Amino acid sequence: MDEFDAAILNVLQEDGQTPFTELGEKVGLSPSACHKRVKELRRSGMITQQVVLVDERKAGLETSVFVQATLKNQQQATLSAFEKAVMHHREIMECYLMSGLSDYLLRILCRDGADYERIHADILTRLPGVDRVITNFSIRKVLRRTAVPL
Repeated sequence: MDEFDAAILNVLQEDGQTPFTELGEKVGLSPSACHKRVKELRRSGMITQQVVLVDERKAGLETSVFVQATLKNQQQATLSAFEKAVMHHREIMECYLMSGLSDYLLRILCRDGADYERIHADILTRLPGVDRVITNFSIRKVLRRTAVPL
């Protein structure tokens, strides 16, 4: 990856639908050169997908909840079963294997406290291997970046 690739990625992280003519103007390359570079960035896996970001509040999902999940053990089968299960629940927006006191950190997106209570009872406590969950409600989103610093 060179400086042109980094510039292209910075523009596309702000607006993934930037036309190649405009992209070329912004990074100092021809549209065809930009097209070739974007194609190679996709082929190499540097660009993994292009998505539309939806305003969570306007979608009625105003509450972010951060959940620390501790499993009964750290055996590979337990970890794998947990990770496979979280993939099936759309309310779980992010899942990280952690070091420290808990095994996983999850970000849950829900409508309100009652909706989270449903998620807690119907999903979180039923995930394979879960021993304990600790819940933290977000008061207000201060910052959310989607662009990777290049």
